[in-house]
Amino acid sequence: MASSAVASSSTLHVINKRDVGLSAFSSQPSFCIQTTKKKEVSKKIFSVISPQQTERKPATTGSVKTGMTMTEKILARASDKPEVSPGDNVWVNVDVLMTHDIGGPASFGVFKEQFGQKAKVWNPEKIVIIPDHYIFTADERANRNVDVLRDYCSEQNIKYFYDIKDRGNFRANPDYKGVCHLALAQEGHCRPGEVLLGTDSHTCTAGAFGQFATGIGTTDAGFVLGTGKLLLKVPPTLRFVMDGEMPSYLLAKDLILQIIGEISVSGATYKTMEFVGTTVESLSMEERMTLCNMVVEAGGKNGVIPTDKTTYDYLKDKTSVPYEPVYSDEGARFLKEYRIDISKLEPLVAKPHSPDNRALARECKDVKIDRVYIGSCTGGKTEDFMAAAKVFLASGKKIKVPTFLVPATQKVWMDVYTLPVPGSGGKTCSQIFEEAGCETPASPSCAACLGGPQDTYARLNEPKVCVSTTNRNFPGRMGHIEGQIYLASPYTAAASALTGKVTDPREFLM
Repeated sequence: MASSAVASSSTLHVINKRDVGLSAFSSQPSFCIQTTKKKEVSKKIFSVISPQQTERKPATTGSVKTGMTMTEKILARASDKPEVSPGDNVWVNVDVLMTHDIGGPASFGVFKEQFGQKAKVWNPEKIVIIPDHYIFTADERANRNVDVLRDYCSEQNIKYFYDIKDRGNFRANPDYKGVCHLALAQEGHCRPGEVLLGTDSHTCTAGAFGQFATGIGTTDAGFVLGTGKLLLKVPPTLRFVMDGEMPSYLLAKDLILQIIGEISVSGATYKTMEFVGTTVESLSMEERMTLCNMVVEAGGKNGVIPTDKTTYDYLKDKTSVPYEPVYSDEGARFLKEYRIDISKLEPLVAKPHSPDNRALARECKDVKIDRVYIGSCTGGKTEDFMAAAKVFLASGKKIKVPTFLVPATQKVWMDVYTLPVPGSGGKTCSQIFEEAGCETPASPSCAACLGGPQDTYARLNEPKVCVSTTNRNFPGRMGHIEGQIYLASPYTAAASALTGKVTDPREFLM
C-alpha cells in the first residue's frame, strides 16, 4: 500500500504527581501507600498503588474544563462531542470493524436479521475480515465458516477479505494472512486516534498504535455492519508508568504478567489501561502489541500507548490513510496510577489456571513439563521467534521436550525462514530451531492457542504440562480440560524447552 501521511511527532512528558516509593512488584506483593513528604521518602522498594485523585469541582462561575485521557479524547472525537467523561454513554462512529471465521458468520446473521436480507453494509471498505482461528483442520463445520464468509464478502463487495481456499498449502493463498491482530497491523488497518472494533477479545492489541481498540460481541458487530456506529460507555483510565532500562532477559510478556499478577484478572474491569514511561518508549511496536494484547486478561476494556516515532516508522509504508494521534492532557484524571521500576523485575510465568497466578520462573524450576508452544497473537510475532532463537543459540544444546512453533502470519513465517538472527553468523530462526530439534514451523494461524477441533496443530489432546507464549491458561483453553499451561515469554519458553522444566532464561542469557 502507499506510504502514510504521517503527522508530526509529539513528546509525552510524564509528570510525577505523587511522592511515593515505587518499584517492581515482588512475587509476594505487598501494598503500601506513601504519604510522607519528598525528603522523607524511603529508598526501599515497594509495590504501590497511588490513591484515587480528588475530583475537581466546578467553579462557582461555571464548569471548569477538565483535561482528558487518550481514550476519552478518541471517544469524544468519534462521537462528535467536545469532551466526554468516564461513565458517559456515547454513540461512536467506527473507523474499522474486524471479524473472523469464528465471529463473522454470526455477525452477518444478526445484520441480515435486523436490517433485511437484501441490506447493504454501511461501508464495505471499513470492514476487515480475516479467517485465522479454525483453518487447518478437516472439521467440516469449521471449514464451512470460511465458505460462509466468502459468500457474504462477495455479496457485500467487502474490500478487505483475506481469504484462504487451498488449506493444503497456505503459501498458495496470497491473500491469506493468519492471526487477525497481527495481520491488522501488518496490512495498515491500525492507525492512531481511530476506533477499531473486532469480534475477538484480543482486539485490544491495536491499542499499541494509540487508538481505541476493543472486542465486541456478534450482536454489536451486526449492528455496526448496518450503521457504522455503536453505543459505548466511556471507561475510566488506569495509568501504568514504567521506567528503567529493560533488562536483557525480560520481554514485554514479563511486564504484562507482572501487572496482571498485581491487579488480578478483574483489576481493570471495564477500564482503560494506559502505558507510559521510558520503558514503554523503548519498546518496539511488536513488544507494545504484546503489552496491549493481554489487558483483557485483567478485565480491561482497552489498552493504549501514546504514539511516537516508533509508531510512525512502523506505519510509514503500511497506510496512506491520514490519521491524527491524541495524547492525554497534563490535567487528565486517572482512576489510579501505578509506577513500576522495570530494572527490578525478574522473568515470570503465570501458573495454571489463571493469568494472574504469577510466579517467578526460578521459583518453578522443579516443575517438569511435557512440551513448549511458541505462537499466537501474543507470542507468535517475528521478534518472539527471534527471542526464542537467541536462547537456543546461546545454549548450543538440544531441546528435551517437543517444541511447537506457529508463526502468527505469512509474513512472520517468511521472516522465520529468511531473516538472520543477530550474532548467529547469518543463520535464520528456522535453521537454529532445526539444530535445536524443534518441530518444523507450522502454517500460520491461531492453532492450539484456543484448543479448536481435535486435529488442530499442537492441540493438547492429553492432560500434559505445557509452557506457552499464549495469553490464557484456563482449564481446557488449549484442548484437554486437565492440561496445565504455564504462560511465559519466548525467552522463558525456549529456556524451558532446553531443560524439560520451567526455567529462568538467565541460565542461558547471562
